Amino acid sequence: MPETPLSTAQAARETIASRLDGIRRDAGLTGHELAVRCGWHKSKASRIARAKTAPSDSDIRAWCEACGAPGQAADLIAASRTAKSMYVQWRQIHRDGMRRVHESTVPLYERTTHFRVYASNVLPGMLQTSGYATGILRSITAFQGTPDDVADAVQARLARSRVVYEGNHRFALLVEEAVLRYRVCDGPELVAQLRYLQEVMGRQNVSLGIIPFGARRTVWPLEAFYTFDEAQVAVKTLTAEVNITAPSEVHTYLKAFAELSRIAVYGATARDLIAKALNAVLS
Repeated sequence: MPETPLSTAQAARETIASRLDGIRRDAGLTGHELAVRCGWHKSKASRIARAKTAPSDSDIRAWCEACGAPGQAADLIAASRTAKSMYVQWRQIHRDGMRRVHESTVPLYERTTHFRVYASNVLPGMLQTSGYATGILRSITAFQGTPDDVADAVQARLARSRVVYEGNHRFALLVEEAVLRYRVCDGPELVAQLRYLQEVMGRQNVSLGIIPFGARRTVWPLEAFYTFDEAQVAVKTLTAEVNITAPSEVHTYLKAFAELSRIAVYGATARDLIAKALNAVLS
């Protein structure tokens, strides 16, 4: 079985824990002795060493100091921060609302030359209209119980989506046919969204593929993911965003994208599927 994004993030945390425990063993300390030196409860060192508790920056500094290895703290702190950023819960990302997370990703979008996006639940963010985005973000806010800044978040999302029209960016986008039918907003807003999709797919820098209901699958439906050049993949799960930068894993997602691309339809055939979805809303 391939690793899941969550298992990958956990593996990164376990690597940090293993390195810390190795430093303790090299120092000839027991877990209890380490805890005493750090002024911790006796179980804390054990939980960190078993990757049950993620260490803070100060925990890592204290651990390395207690083991006589203060010079290793900086590298471990940097590695720990990377591991923590791999798996970030939506509640944490959206704790102050959704506007800021959209604004914070603008530099990533601006420096990306080639976007590859697979959408299995909603249309890709960079193709969303105001009404469609409002319906989605309002549902997310209600589901998560996070602060309601939907109006500002929608404007931030639309501003970030300027990359479709500005700069040197290419978009290879794959959408499951079911996504065209999902009523994530009211009827008139969905009609406007589908009509906009027909318009934007005509741009030279946009390739839109739709995977039909009846396609013979060589890759099963996956959770939505966004790839930014060949440097990073953002996987969208129900509870968290998983950011992947390990080259081998990025390659795996690019391979999956290539396989999914082969079973998608494009051009006039894709337009026909959009038209059918549009007629279903209008009927």
